[in-house]
Amino acid sequence: MLNQLKTLEPKRLYTAFFMLIAVVLIIFFHNPFLLWSVLGIAYVVAFYEAYKLYNKESPKWFFLLFCVLIWISIFFYPSLNGLFVVLVLLASYQAYTKKGKIEQMMPFIYPTIPFILLYFLYLEYTINAIVWLIFIVALTDSFAYFGGKLLGGKLFSNSTFCVTSPNKTKEGVLIGMSCAVIVGTLVGLGVCEFFTSFIFSVCVSIASVFGDLYESYLKRKAEVKDSGNIFPGHGGMLDRLDGYFFGSIILYTLLTTIQR
Repeated sequence: MLNQLKTLEPKRLYTAFFMLIAVVLIIFFHNPFLLWSVLGIAYVVAFYEAYKLYNKESPKWFFLLFCVLIWISIFFYPSLNGLFVVLVLLASYQAYTKKGKIEQMMPFIYPTIPFILLYFLYLEYTINAIVWLIFIVALTDSFAYFGGKLLGGKLFSNSTFCVTSPNKTKEGVLIGMSCAVIVGTLVGLGVCEFFTSFIFSVCVSIASVFGDLYESYLKRKAEVKDSGNIFPGHGGMLDRLDGYFFGSIILYTLLTTIQR
């Protein structure tokens, strides 16, 4: 594995190091406004990237305005209602004017809903739930990559070959999920009891794999390698958070459905 690490680009390692420091600081000094602010910045960037993937062009100013208004609304009134209103307005405008296309509304679903649920996850289940999610997704992705690179095997998906690393194999994904579930189950004890933590960790790990795959599919359709270039050596915001999007939806849904 040391030989594999040496082949990584220095800028990729530097970027990963600074991102890790940033995440640790955010978790350590966490409060609702700080997390809302950081997630808000990430959301606007991810929304911009997603719009370009769906539409192969940059969004007009009013799409970004709606994006910002949605995020402001959830700070004062934590609910999906603001998003629903925006979707109704956009759909009504398109139906009445016969202008626009469905793809223009897709960024208001992905990544908007995952970002909102990430924030709700923190508000309702504390920073412990966010840390739990980070461990599961990060370990699933990292060990799937290195496991596939070391052991080889069958590609997890053809779209993975076209857009992401060809080292993501079925064997690698199993290794990644195994490591993530073991550690994730222990970290999840800060939120729920052991058996629940184990089941939830399995579900979130699986979801994160397909979250990564979905973003790869979007890039394949858009014929681009990365969603953006905001992170040197790592691509865009969507490239870094894709697994967390599906993971956050599943974890929040499981917690709100079973824990209550």
